[in-house]
Amino acid sequence: MAYDLKIVNGLVYDGNGNEPVVSNVAVKDGVIVAMGECPEDAVQIIDAAGHIVTPGFIDLHTHYDGQVSWDADMQPSVNHGVSTVVMGSCGVGFAPVKPEDRDTLVRLMEGVEDIPGAALAEGITWDWESLPEYMDALDAKPHSIDYAVQVTHDALRVYVMGERAVFDEQANADDITRMQQLTREALEAGAIGFSTGRSDVHRSADGAWTPASEATAEELQGIAKAFDGLDHGVLQAVNDFNLERDGDQFDEEFDLLENFARAANGSAFSLSLMQRDFAPDQWLRIIDRAEQAKANGLNMRLQTAPRGIGVTVGLQCTFHPFIGFPSYKKICQLPLAERVTAMRDPAFKAQLLTENSEPMAGDGTPVPPIADALLAAVDFVASKTFLLGDNPEYEQTEETSVLQMAQYKGIPTLEMIYDLMLEDEGRALLYFPIYNYTEMNFDNVLKMMQHPQSIMGLSDGGAHVGTVCDSSFPTYLLTYWTRDRQRGDKITLADGIRRLTSDIADYCGMHDRGRLRVGLKANINVINYDALRLFAPHMVQDLPAGGQRLLQEAQGYRAVIVDGELVLENDQLTGRYPGRLVRMGQGATRAAA
Repeated sequence: MAYDLKIVNGLVYDGNGNEPVVSNVAVKDGVIVAMGECPEDAVQIIDAAGHIVTPGFIDLHTHYDGQVSWDADMQPSVNHGVSTVVMGSCGVGFAPVKPEDRDTLVRLMEGVEDIPGAALAEGITWDWESLPEYMDALDAKPHSIDYAVQVTHDALRVYVMGERAVFDEQANADDITRMQQLTREALEAGAIGFSTGRSDVHRSADGAWTPASEATAEELQGIAKAFDGLDHGVLQAVNDFNLERDGDQFDEEFDLLENFARAANGSAFSLSLMQRDFAPDQWLRIIDRAEQAKANGLNMRLQTAPRGIGVTVGLQCTFHPFIGFPSYKKICQLPLAERVTAMRDPAFKAQLLTENSEPMAGDGTPVPPIADALLAAVDFVASKTFLLGDNPEYEQTEETSVLQMAQYKGIPTLEMIYDLMLEDEGRALLYFPIYNYTEMNFDNVLKMMQHPQSIMGLSDGGAHVGTVCDSSFPTYLLTYWTRDRQRGDKITLADGIRRLTSDIADYCGMHDRGRLRVGLKANINVINYDALRLFAPHMVQDLPAGGQRLLQEAQGYRAVIVDGELVLENDQLTGRYPGRLVRMGQGATRAAA
């Protein structure tokens, strides 16, 4: 047979944003070898009539750093057409690591990214010390999809500085030189870039600041010099600009990040962008500074999300409004069914609703102070908390909020939340968008997405598993923004696909994917666009050590193809694992300016 696989009669979107054409796509040895007529025979033929055919999606911002070492399936990203993920976001990861520091990195990931520490401790194989060894260890294991690795600032700092890698500890000149050397070593071994985190809401499971959160300008710029002369490498940062502290440090922090990016000698840089209720205009300031940086020659992009960035709360979730109440604390360790029985007792309910929540944030806990502030403003929170429904609706109005439900029934807001959480035998989930929903609509989300420096990101795939399942962003972008939205403007399907494919590939320097073109890697989706939909998130217990996580299924993925092999067929995993580590650059040098 001339071809291993031929996709025929599909409406082909090339990933460049062009209008689609009905065409065929032929694959041989994991590469697209023909498009158009493709007259030769194939071992396998997919009739894509009535379907769209797209490049495989790329997720720029994930946290599969632990899961990738034990889980071949890479759910939930694979369920949403993603064939390549970039791991190691926000500066947290698991390499390089000394044996005595493994627990430190687990506690960091548990606190910052809400991944159960017991699951990480049991699941991670730890068959590495250096970052190149980490990449080799991962590449020796089967995976459904491809993945790229970033150097993570927290792990790097702990490896070099040990116990000194804590809040307010400055790296000395020798520390910085060593971090630069290790970063260069990883980049030459194929790491895609470097990430750092400077957020006040990121804490370890013990409540400590993240090691990189207060790195000096000298440290960041010293590390960035590791990129000198390489022909690949991107930088990524998350920063809330110290909003939880006194004083406006915005420009000082942005200057630090901009100088960090410039020190990398031409490497692309991305920064998280979202609207925060407690600083509703900050996102506009970020855009303004990013535009100035671009005008001054810096390749700066802004990672945006296609919906509110929020939390799912319920009795099974990491957080819910009652975890700080004394009566609930007495039963919090009971199995779900026993907690539900206790909470349905009228006397228990009456007692709990007379209580006040004890503080959840503070020393010894990863909970940020914003959690206590939000609970103190329960009516405000309830005014933008919703039931998502079986066909989850993320852009709702106050008229469908939990607050309105309570007012309609004439009961206190907390009692309404209490009753809702007991539905479905305690499995009911409520959704509260913390970010990107200040005006109770997605108009500002659209403005962010349409900005010329925006780039799709922030899914946090593999992280916040007890509160979030935003790995579904690609499906949501296609269903809601290109087809279903009624409350405002949409985007075209061709542009939505471009945002999930070639735009990210070009930014990352992944020149072998992101488009449907002869000679490129055969990472391809075949999608029943008319039938494409999301289901409501639900909790499953499938992590190591009995850990639980939220999953969100989709319907409409006829085929997700990685390296020419079907890894998902009719929304079900096939048990094929062609995914590999994406090794960038391999030491090639960029011509001197």
